[in-house]
Amino acid sequence: MIEITPLAGIGEADHGWLHARHHFSFAEYHDPSRMGLGPLRVWNDDLIRAGGGFPMHPHSDMEIITYLRSGAISHEDSLGNAGRTVTGDVQVMSAGTGIVHSEYNREDEDTTLFQIRVYPDKRGYEPRWETRQFPTTERNAKLTVLASGRAQDSGNDALMIHQDAALLCATLSTGQETTHTMGEGRAAYVVPARGDLTINGQLVPERAGVAITEEDAVSIKAESDAEVIIVDVPFPWHPRQVING
Repeated sequence: MIEITPLAGIGEADHGWLHARHHFSFAEYHDPSRMGLGPLRVWNDDLIRAGGGFPMHPHSDMEIITYLRSGAISHEDSLGNAGRTVTGDVQVMSAGTGIVHSEYNREDEDTTLFQIRVYPDKRGYEPRWETRQFPTTERNAKLTVLASGRAQDSGNDALMIHQDAALLCATLSTGQETTHTMGEGRAAYVVPARGDLTINGQLVPERAGVAITEEDAVSIKAESDAEVIIVDVPFPWHPRQVING
C-alpha cells in the first residue's frame, strides 16, 4: 500500500525565524489520521533563518535524528556536547533519561533540515549526542544507511539509534534507479528531499511524504536530479511497546 501526501497537504507553521512543515501531527497541527508510522512519530521539514534557532529545551525517551538538507546547525547540550553539522550530514540525539539542548543556525544563510523523531525500544537509556560526516559520493545511485538500530547494520559507519529502524539516503541523477527491500513486518516513509521521483510506479513530487506498508520493496526512479530519504521501521507497532528499562 502506498499513500502519497503532497507538501501542500501536510501541516505548516511560520514563526518568522522558523518555517516548518509537519508530516505528522506536531505542536498546534493535529490530524488524528497522521500520528506517525510505526515508531516514527515526527518528521518536520524545517527552514531556519540565519541567526535563528531553538533555545535550550528538554527531551526524554526519544531518538531525534537531524538530516541537513542545506546550510548548517550548531548544537549544544546539558552533557557538555557542542558541534556543528553541515549539508548532507546527520546528527543523532538519544534523549533517554533526559537532556536539555539548543539548535541554532549561526550561518549567514538559511538552513534547511529534516527533524525526525523515533520512539526508542525502551525507556531510560543514557542520553547521548553524536554527529558524523558522510561522504556524499558514497550515496550516488545507492542507498546508504546513515543512522540505524537494525541488527543488520551493526558494525557499519551509521550513527546508532535505540530502535529497530534506519535512515537511508541516496542521490540520483535523472533516470537512475534504486531499490529498498522491506519484507514482512516492515514499513517505510519516503521523502524526496530534492527533485521528483517515481516510487513503485507512482509520481512523487519534491518534499511530498510517502507512507509504504505491505510491500516487499520500494522501487525508486529519479525523474530529475534527486535526493531521497527513507526511514525504515517495524510495522505494525504501538507506543505501548516502549517498555521501562
